[in-house]
Amino acid sequence: MTTTLVDLFTSALQFHPGGDVRAVERQMTISDSGAWQIATFHVETDADVHADHWEMHPEAEEAVCCLTGGVRLYFRPDMPDGAEEMVQLRAGAAVIVPRGRWHRLELDAPSDLMSITLRNGTRLEKRTEAH
Repeated sequence: MTTTLVDLFTSALQFHPGGDVRAVERQMTISDSGAWQIATFHVETDADVHADHWEMHPEAEEAVCCLTGGVRLYFRPDMPDGAEEMVQLRAGAAVIVPRGRWHRLELDAPSDLMSITLRNGTRLEKRTEAH
């Protein structure tokens, strides 16, 4: 049996059907691997978390975990004139984003974050002021 050491800030872990776990290049956009991905990353600015884009995962919920620092997670309104719903995360907190729910992040401070989801079908959309 081979033991593999993985740097979670440069690689992601994929959990495949059948029980295999693989260290892979971190991919924060669409994947068709059929595997759940755990990705951990250090972020310094809103640009690091694509704050100007909405993200959506149609095939699974996502756990967004704040390990250090602080972030605000916004949900896109369901109605055109609706307000964004915001959840504030401090170190040690997580939120479960429902399947198919558009969301985005903004930083309160430099942070270490972890994302856990099935990335199949993941979509990004540029945020407009209308949202």
